[in-house]
Amino acid sequence: MRFTCALKTVAIGIALTASGMAYAQGGGSKGDEMKKAEAAARAAENAKSLGGDLTPKLPPAVVPADPQNIWDLDLSSGGRVRIQLRPDIAPNHVERIKELTRQGFYNGLKFHRVIPGFMAQGGDPKGDGTGGSTLPDLKAEFNPMPHLRGTVSMARAQSEDSANSQFFIVLLPRMQLDKKYTVFGRVIEGMNYVDAIAQGEPPANPTVILQASIESDGKPPVTAPVAPVAPSIIGAPAK
Repeated sequence: MRFTCALKTVAIGIALTASGMAYAQGGGSKGDEMKKAEAAARAAENAKSLGGDLTPKLPPAVVPADPQNIWDLDLSSGGRVRIQLRPDIAPNHVERIKELTRQGFYNGLKFHRVIPGFMAQGGDPKGDGTGGSTLPDLKAEFNPMPHLRGTVSMARAQSEDSANSQFFIVLLPRMQLDKKYTVFGRVIEGMNYVDAIAQGEPPANPTVILQASIESDGKPPVTAPVAPVAPSIIGAPAK
């Protein structure tokens, strides 16, 4: 703070000196006067910038719910998961999610890697963690948002710029992932359905995305068909 104030004082002093010289030296060519005026303006601008807040601005932890940026996942594990997308921190990744969703890409895909206390990963058409869409891989958009419970982040291969279609939902905080994977959203409703996603690598009976949609598109929730109940033979009349 003292260093910033000192710089500000010096810059203001330079501005005042340059301005004073411009007025004191009334003679001389118009070209000299223009140069002095420009120097004074530059010094004043420097003083103004030094007096500003030099602290990096962090994105807000939460943003107002906007149907155009809410990603709905209807899961076979029970219900609809609502995810707040964050184009303010990962615009290209959010655009990719929207594009694939509106293509119907995620419908029917399973969560192929679900580690208790860590995360649930899906979005792979191959179902083994090696697949992706036909669109090109994305350049990383690492940002300051932490990997908290409910954070939705993009999965990738070893290259930082290899995210494509796969994503994961964090089950418990994993700060060691921060700024190594692109966070693009967070669950705002339905985390209980995320907790119910079948576990395993891969799960024996994986949970499926019945339908993915953008909330502004107005698609109603899709639920898993209820299996018919087998008739009980207990207490059946003897033949």
